[in-house]
Amino acid sequence: MSYLMDVTRRLQALAGRQSEAFEVISRRYAEVISRGGVIHMFGCGHSSLIAQEAYYRAGGLVPVRPIMIEPLMLHQGAAMASRNERTPGFVGPYLEKEDVKPEDAVLVISTSGRNPAPVEAAEFFKEMGVYTTALTSLCYADSQPSRVDSGKRLEDVAENVIDMEVPVGDAVMKGKGTDYSPVSTVLGTAIIHELLTRTIQHLERSGNEVPIFKSGNVDGSDEHNQRMMEHYTRIRF
Repeated sequence: MSYLMDVTRRLQALAGRQSEAFEVISRRYAEVISRGGVIHMFGCGHSSLIAQEAYYRAGGLVPVRPIMIEPLMLHQGAAMASRNERTPGFVGPYLEKEDVKPEDAVLVISTSGRNPAPVEAAEFFKEMGVYTTALTSLCYADSQPSRVDSGKRLEDVAENVIDMEVPVGDAVMKGKGTDYSPVSTVLGTAIIHELLTRTIQHLERSGNEVPIFKSGNVDGSDEHNQRMMEHYTRIRF
């Protein structure tokens, strides 16, 4: 089987098995946006790329904001980011500086769901009263114990969870010596867009204007996008 065929099969399976989770979370996200709230997304390492995917996106919702903590991202050093993600207490001081309010929502992304930074982030926002959701792979719980002292995993903290269904180790192609070809970013990105697509559809049914960016590469879109950004001054575009 080719990589693309494998990914296609996994996406088709996700569409069915995670449909209820998509529906529950997207309805709550629509309520958050209707109240003027923002959807924040947080991840470490490659999960930070998924968190950035829907930000300032043509055809995407305006009030979506990644929580970008640079020592947990790839561009300052991938190995260092991995060490920081595993360090208890590392993320807390950064989260305290974030402009997240109780009327917002947060999606914490972690394929394994076992490291301190994403678990502590979910705990931090949940304690604030923020609607806290998770994107993770539940199969990791069967063989990869939590690295958090309390033993909690991301799925234990979040109010609602979408299972990415990424296999342990991420790689899906069978090699002679080791497996290869990761799928977490592809599946995670598709899940984000499915989730936000449903959110937009719920908002459309309300009859109000839905805050969606138009492509900056299409003539006449700049005025619309500027108006959208001026409405959401909390987000740094």
